[in-house]
Amino acid sequence: MFRLFLIIYTLAGSTLAGSAVVAALTMNRFDTYSIIVAAALGALVAIPVAWVVAKQLSDA
Repeated sequence: MFRLFLIIYTLAGSTLAGSAVVAALTMNRFDTYSIIVAAALGALVAIPVAWVVAKQLSDA
């Protein structure tokens, strides 16, 4: 299951981090700190998301 988690995390992490950066840019946050924080938060949120998806896929 851990291998499946890593594969899903690569997809979910980049998607959520990119979405968070776009959201930060939409709110006129053009400074480097805001963009880095948004990307890091998106990557952190992707961890439980990928874990839940991998668990549901492995149980099915």
